[in-house]
Amino acid sequence: MHNIPLLNLNDFSTDRKRFVEQLKTACSEIGFFSITGHGIQPSITTELRTQLELLFSLPQAEKEKLMITRNNYRGYVPLGFFTPNESGKPADQYEAYKLHTEISSDHPICSECDLYGKNKWPKQLPMFASTVKAYWAAMDHLSNQLLQAFALALSLPEDKLLPLFDLPLTNMTLLHYPPLGENQSGAGLHPHKDSDAFTILYPDKVGGLKVCHREGSWIDAVTDEGNFLVNVGDMMEIWSGGRFVSTPHQVINPVGKDRISFPYFAVPRHDCVISPLVEPLPGFERPDVPVGKWQAEVWRTNWADELPDDPVYDLGTIKN
Repeated sequence: MHNIPLLNLNDFSTDRKRFVEQLKTACSEIGFFSITGHGIQPSITTELRTQLELLFSLPQAEKEKLMITRNNYRGYVPLGFFTPNESGKPADQYEAYKLHTEISSDHPICSECDLYGKNKWPKQLPMFASTVKAYWAAMDHLSNQLLQAFALALSLPEDKLLPLFDLPLTNMTLLHYPPLGENQSGAGLHPHKDSDAFTILYPDKVGGLKVCHREGSWIDAVTDEGNFLVNVGDMMEIWSGGRFVSTPHQVINPVGKDRISFPYFAVPRHDCVISPLVEPLPGFERPDVPVGKWQAEVWRTNWADELPDDPVYDLGTIKN
């Protein structure tokens, strides 16, 4: 499978068996698929992109007033702030704004896990919060449909995964990749795999997203305008016992063009423990991983001077 397969979500209502079989194939062979028939109005993505262009056009000093901190991974991430945590590797060439599922600070769950809380909303952009929340609501709806389909693809009850996403640690990263010059090259985001259950992305038409095929070659992740891209994350790979693959991918900044991206990372609630929900494939061995601790470690190690202190978080595909 050298192209990103296209699935029509309408089939989930009209021909469920066909949709689930296509999902199973895409997730086991490449770990990526694009989706149409989702019913999300184009204005929702257009308006969000407009707000992001306004956000990243703010004066640098204004953006840095909203910066993330080690104790609160919400807000602005300056260009080149994060590195791949490998000696000698260049910093990623993007600036970003980080948001998480918003929970009132007086909600009881905040006393159970300090990853919950309120987001930072830029006061300079009065429409920013409402626009992001409208997009988030659309992604939540799409995510719930996909959770049902993923469960069926694993021969589980359709509602098996839904309760795990009650008060989730789902988050979004709003991204701006500046353009490369004619004689420049380099990664906007280094090769990596997502640590979530799955990611939903509305792709920028300028391109730049590359997916590593199982044979080792990098292919362009492209789809028609209006479609969304979805990829399997490490959590879904574990739930599937290695049947669904969490695939490495990277972003190469386009020459002469700004790239805007806003991935939605579907993550269960903090007290879930990720372990196979079906009999693992031969050779697939992963320890159980608690979501809250895992996510805290993922965010902590975004800082260049913070390295993973537990190999359990170094996840991958089936060992040879």
